[in-house]
Amino acid sequence: MTDTHYSKFNILKNARLKALAYINGNQDHPGLNGIVRFFETSYEGIIVEAEIYHLPDSVDDNPNAFFGFHIHENGDCSDSFQNTGGHYNPSDSSHPYHAGDMPPLMSNDGYAWMVFFDARVTIPEILGKSVVIHQMPDDFTTQPSGDSGEKIACGVIAAL
Repeated sequence: MTDTHYSKFNILKNARLKALAYINGNQDHPGLNGIVRFFETSYEGIIVEAEIYHLPDSVDDNPNAFFGFHIHENGDCSDSFQNTGGHYNPSDSSHPYHAGDMPPLMSNDGYAWMVFFDARVTIPEILGKSVVIHQMPDDFTTQPSGDSGEKIACGVIAAL
């Protein structure tokens, strides 16, 4: 393996926590909470880590307990998250190629943890935007936002 490949696998070694969003549920999900952390890397992208508690149990419409997970254009979680705007999409791309489209959260007994690398956004450009969790999984097809349903949790991305 070359040194270049090795550095890709070693991406976490020098990652620096630069921003986070504290997640809180809506009035129907008051116990839903968590944190999403954003790490700067030396490899032209960021690492996103999410740890979410008290996601709703499986329901008929969402038996697998997957939840839509996106960065939205406005950092305003007021009014039952209706002020978050659409998915963050500075290049006006079709869904699922918005910069704010992230992998779905998968709940295990109400708990979800995931980490992924994202080269579509930088930390400075997402500061002040919101992270939103939706009731349904993103179908990655329906325009403009994947038919992921109600916004059940939100948090504003803030610099550290």
